[in-house]
Amino acid sequence: MLEITNTLTGNKEAFAPIEPGLVRLYVCGVTPYDESHIGHGRCYVTFDLLYRLLNFLGYQTTYCRNFTDIDDKLINKAAQQLGDRLRYVEIANNFIKRFHEDVDALGCLRPTIEPRVTQSMPIIIAFIQKLIDRGYAYEVDGDVYYHVPKFSGYPKLSKHNLEDLRVGARVEVSEQKKDPLDFAVWKKESEGDFFQSPWGWGRPGWHIECSAMAAHYLGKQIDIHGGGMDLVFPHHDNEIAQSEAISGAPFVRYWMHNGLVRIGQEKMSKSLGNVFILNQVFAQYDPMVVRFYFLSHSYRAPLEFSLDGLDGAQTSYARLCRQLGGANIETVDTETMKKSPTVQAMMVHLLDDMNTPGALGALFGRLAEVASDETERVAVSSFMQQVLGLTLAPLHEKQVEMTPEIEALMKEREEARAQKDWARADKIRDLLRQMDVDVQDKKAD
Repeated sequence: MLEITNTLTGNKEAFAPIEPGLVRLYVCGVTPYDESHIGHGRCYVTFDLLYRLLNFLGYQTTYCRNFTDIDDKLINKAAQQLGDRLRYVEIANNFIKRFHEDVDALGCLRPTIEPRVTQSMPIIIAFIQKLIDRGYAYEVDGDVYYHVPKFSGYPKLSKHNLEDLRVGARVEVSEQKKDPLDFAVWKKESEGDFFQSPWGWGRPGWHIECSAMAAHYLGKQIDIHGGGMDLVFPHHDNEIAQSEAISGAPFVRYWMHNGLVRIGQEKMSKSLGNVFILNQVFAQYDPMVVRFYFLSHSYRAPLEFSLDGLDGAQTSYARLCRQLGGANIETVDTETMKKSPTVQAMMVHLLDDMNTPGALGALFGRLAEVASDETERVAVSSFMQQVLGLTLAPLHEKQVEMTPEIEALMKEREEARAQKDWARADKIRDLLRQMDVDVQDKKAD
């Protein structure tokens, strides 16, 4: 039986869907205003694994992942790059295409449903109206706010102290709010801009979108809701408040959150300039190596991302490709895979809160035996591709042209090493690796 760590309770719990045999899975998607980065990759590989595992276990799974294709960041980018804030859809379309290219390369299956906020506006507006009708939201001069004190137990997921939040609330200054923690579910805009609603022209707030789309596409109660740990508060707490105000029942049975990516013990962020863009990483490492790297770590723990870590993952993954790749898996069915002793050993770990490091450890412990038994090799290879999403295709060395820029950086790095300026040398090494140059150092004197 699959066990999942439920963020709501903090406990590992046996998974039992609301309706036997059926699973409704919702995962918060991206705001498509820029390139996808390593943090996005980790999140969507995590929930792709969950989707694949649920299917392998025989569940009929409906997987919904949205696109927040209207947002302040999109609007601002359209104004800066296109000179017209109302052309935000062009920005969104471009980066949705690039997002799909990146997650496809990582071996992620497409969700069952991928709704876009801009195409779900009647659903969202109707949801807001229900909140107003039930006294959980109020309109002031074209803006609509959710009234937090009306919802008992807020915030249920993060369990922050409400008064501490109120005292230290980082909220927009507004005399319209009844309470400092009240948050916008509809934002007023100029006449004719964005979408028309019963409250005038405007656009939805961030949190309301997921509540409305989850209810419309999956129902008032869903089995699993996933996302990054950074979404617990306020986004997922606000989703709970909105959804349960309408349904009067628990919104989600199991909340799952993946740990965040850190660079040098710091959270990866654009403001710190330490973001690794996926397609730039793919220029140096095969996307399957990147997926294997993610799976080599517990999904719930913070991931200390490094190119050295990717180098190690590449070596290990190449070994799997040599030993297991090329097997004829076309005729292998699920029951055949389940009979494999190695698959059974791996499943013990995967059923334990998707413990992928344990599953891979079990595989490597039996790898020589698997490689020498063709029946076992075919079953395991099929399992790796179907459940872990690893293609096991041979890795190809990338050829790098030595340019004057690369030569200058290598010379600069040698000078830094000679001066024992290791921090500067490491920074240049990382830059070179982004340019597909792998630097192998000799021991320093």
